[in-house]
Amino acid sequence: MEAPGSRLEPPPLPEYSCSYVVSRPVYSELAFQQQYERRLQERKTLRESLAKGCSCSRKRGLAVLKTLLPILDWLPKYRIKEWLLSDIISGVSTGLVGTLQGMAYALLAAVPVGYGLYSAFFPILTYFIFGTSRHISVGPFPVVSLMVGSVVLSMAPDEHFRISSSNGTALNATVIDSEARDATRVLIASTLTLLVGIIQTLIEMFQNIGHTNLADFIAGLLTIIICMAVKEVNDRFKHKIPVPIPIEVIVTIIATAISYGANLEKNYNAGIVKSIPRGFLPPVLPPVSLFSEMLAASFSIAVVAYAIAVSVGKVYAIKYDYTIDGNQEFIAFGISNIFSGFFSCFVATTALSRTAVQESTGGKTQIAGIISAGIVMVAIVALGKLLEPLQKSVLAAVVIANLKGMFMQVCDIPRLWRQNKIDAVIWVFTCIASIILGLDLGLLAGLMFGLLTVVLRVQFPSWNSLGSIPSTDIYKSTKNYKNIEEPEGVKILRFSSPIFYGNVDGFKKCIKSTVGFDAIRVYNKRLKALRTIQKLIKKGQLRATKNGIIRDAGSSNDAFEPDEDVEDPEDLDIPTKEIEIQVDWNSELPVKVNVPKVPIHSLVLDCGAVSFLDVVGVRSLRMIVKEFQRIDVNVYFASLQDHVIEKLEKCDFFNDNIRKDIFFLTVHDAVLHLQNQVKSQEVQDSILETITLIQDCKDPLELMEAELIEEELDVQDEAMRSLAS
Repeated sequence: MEAPGSRLEPPPLPEYSCSYVVSRPVYSELAFQQQYERRLQERKTLRESLAKGCSCSRKRGLAVLKTLLPILDWLPKYRIKEWLLSDIISGVSTGLVGTLQGMAYALLAAVPVGYGLYSAFFPILTYFIFGTSRHISVGPFPVVSLMVGSVVLSMAPDEHFRISSSNGTALNATVIDSEARDATRVLIASTLTLLVGIIQTLIEMFQNIGHTNLADFIAGLLTIIICMAVKEVNDRFKHKIPVPIPIEVIVTIIATAISYGANLEKNYNAGIVKSIPRGFLPPVLPPVSLFSEMLAASFSIAVVAYAIAVSVGKVYAIKYDYTIDGNQEFIAFGISNIFSGFFSCFVATTALSRTAVQESTGGKTQIAGIISAGIVMVAIVALGKLLEPLQKSVLAAVVIANLKGMFMQVCDIPRLWRQNKIDAVIWVFTCIASIILGLDLGLLAGLMFGLLTVVLRVQFPSWNSLGSIPSTDIYKSTKNYKNIEEPEGVKILRFSSPIFYGNVDGFKKCIKSTVGFDAIRVYNKRLKALRTIQKLIKKGQLRATKNGIIRDAGSSNDAFEPDEDVEDPEDLDIPTKEIEIQVDWNSELPVKVNVPKVPIHSLVLDCGAVSFLDVVGVRSLRMIVKEFQRIDVNVYFASLQDHVIEKLEKCDFFNDNIRKDIFFLTVHDAVLHLQNQVKSQEVQDSILETITLIQDCKDPLELMEAELIEEELDVQDEAMRSLAS
């Protein structure tokens, strides 16, 4: 037995005795496509596409009909003997809970209680026909009801229906010229304003405590305590309790009886439901003139309602191994809300607690939903009168108790922060924005903030410098793993993001960090070094021997240039002439010209995670290849997806200098290829580089001819060509 609190050792990892050896050629993209011909994608004409899309057969027509009306698919397969009894029990339980929740959520939507019953009834009828989820219970949801209530109160506040008067005063502030005094006074005034606001709020709260109805307060408090306690019991013993205790129904029945028996309305002035309309109201066309005023809010409510319903539906679809169609769910809820709108209902989606009741009590299909709608209909037609003595505070307490899970999500923030800090920040930002701005604007602000984080993550993506596991073709980050070997003279960069106009600068910075130098700066420094060497040769301060270019004894080092010296762009525009010379830029130059060392000969870009390129990204890649080729560093690409290569072809990326043979199937293919290239070059000679040598109108080599003998010229020419670039 281990001591309490001791940490358990992780289980041993399984050892895999199997291994594999693959022998194949090194493939560039060009060689691979030549050996394995790609399939030609046949592009259909518009006429052919329309002909295929508009063609109809009996089988296809039936499939389309079943897609639009899912009831035709699952109802004929309904197992009456196995499922009917479970659906009846589930429907009755869900109907009782749905009746109470409909009445309670009507308070959140700022409409009379009776209309909550309509909202718990009508949407089920259409979802039964068009919906694809077998388990969700359709009806009001507290968050959506709050969003509806905010729109209702903003468009029809109480002030529109009563006469009120108000007096206003304006205070004129004197402006003082002293900036320091102004800043101090503004700081004091703002601090005082905040403190006064807090005190006023607290005073008003405590003043209103005296107006609290004791009967409503006690009833609501007891309802919250009892409902939360029993719900906790249901959660902890859900494996032992066959059917969750319908505590909302029990509390409602008891509270209604107590209110009726004690006559709380008359004796204690308690707020009760009072009247619930019996029967159904005739369908009425909503006023179209109001559409423009609520169009913006309707979008946010529609998205939230759909997201809740689909997310809950997918949870139970995964649990019971079936699929739901997100597009069809949009249609189902859209038709349900359109249909319900004619019968004075507010927006319907699904409630987590009600769906949990329907599933846990054995509901198998939407037959349980129709039965629950039948229970709600009984309440509308016959039982509404019995619920009129029910206190509104009890209904409000039922809402709070059902939102317990939502409130407790605050405790998930530390865990979410450990798992994903960005998601945790989005959660906190959306919560605060919803509290300050309201649900509709808060959720919109949260959505925009979430999109902003996506943009930032794409603009500042992850990247790694790679090395190989010895004797394998596996390449991992040199920062994250030990015993990683980087190929000599080679840098490998993995960039895990699309390359587009928003992150090309970040991509270039990643390359600079990986190779350790700036290719443009190296090129400019080399040009300046060549220009300096040429000038010294022209002045006779340098001459060539078998050891290379050297400086005459006693001459001053005019060629020295500190690293912080800024290049003069005007000097780079001197007329030029191309001369093929050899310079070993990584050796100690005979003059102290500060040229950054380039310790690599190849750069491999692992683009396996690059999902797309835009035109700016293609141009940037072309410039990067050109910049590195000018300083004798070859750039190779590995693991590009086919559609990315097609994009490069369409954007004219390839030319005489950038060919397809620098693209390889894998990083290992590229490394093997360039290592083979280096070996073959070592056998032959050092790589020659054509550099633009800045010259005056008269070639300095001709001046040296007049001063040096023919033998010295031969030595100089030999030395100039002996320095490796």
